[in-house]
Amino acid sequence: MQDIDTGNISTDRLTLPLLTEKNVEGDVLRLDKIHPLVSGNKWFKLRYYLEEAKAEKKTIVTYGGAWSNHILATAAACKLNKLPCIGIIRGEEATNLSSTLIKAKELEMELIFITRAAYGQRKIPERFDKSDYYFIPEGGYGLNGANGAASILNYCKKETYTHICCAAGTGTMTAGLIKAAQPACKITAISVLKNNAELEKNIQLLCGNEEKSFELIHDYHFGGYAKYKTELLDFMNEFYRQTTIPSDFVYTGKLFFAINDLIRNNYFQAGSNLLIIHSGGLQGNASLNNGTLIF
Repeated sequence: MQDIDTGNISTDRLTLPLLTEKNVEGDVLRLDKIHPLVSGNKWFKLRYYLEEAKAEKKTIVTYGGAWSNHILATAAACKLNKLPCIGIIRGEEATNLSSTLIKAKELEMELIFITRAAYGQRKIPERFDKSDYYFIPEGGYGLNGANGAASILNYCKKETYTHICCAAGTGTMTAGLIKAAQPACKITAISVLKNNAELEKNIQLLCGNEEKSFELIHDYHFGGYAKYKTELLDFMNEFYRQTTIPSDFVYTGKLFFAINDLIRNNYFQAGSNLLIIHSGGLQGNASLNNGTLIF
């Protein structure tokens, strides 16, 4: 399996007519290019957890659903680092596993399925002695995850941007970006979950005393986590036609749709320069019917 290559990260300038019309500039930070499986922000959020687990010589245990980018990224990263790993999967084991879980098993991640109720209560199967295992929260949420995500901005000229825009699930990457951004830069995070009332509190817990400007926008979840509508898929295809940048319907498709709509509605002042974080995760598109997307 190929190594992670941060040298592949690029900042792709957007040349869309809408940006010209509104006198707004924008770049996409292409974290999706670093690895096909440990894609985008996943490696940044995992990096410090992996270092600790390796130093402590412990088996990694983490959590996720059947199509979890985090589960697949963890499995691949552990394979690269020669670390044993276990995935606790939300829901009963299906007769036909998702392509995500099939690949995770191929990468030698042990999968343990628990009921959705037990998963929601974060009940750890009795077989686990915490002293022998290294637990990574779902989505890499935690200080290690946020500090790793802060290093994302080392791969761009962060001082040139007025706004940094990202998709938010657990808020881990958002917190890292807040930590690392220039004081005058505003972070705009698009929540991909419906009724994600805890998100702001979770971000602030990771940020500590950071007094930087950020805003969470909850209007572009398209029905909830991993939900979508034809309008979103059509936009993703058109965005690809115009930019050759692929996106996924769980995170980045909603992000690009939201930023496009916010620009159209003058959310960003004329003269703004946006950095939009492409956080990877394209493997989730495999759950769509063949031919739904043109990339």
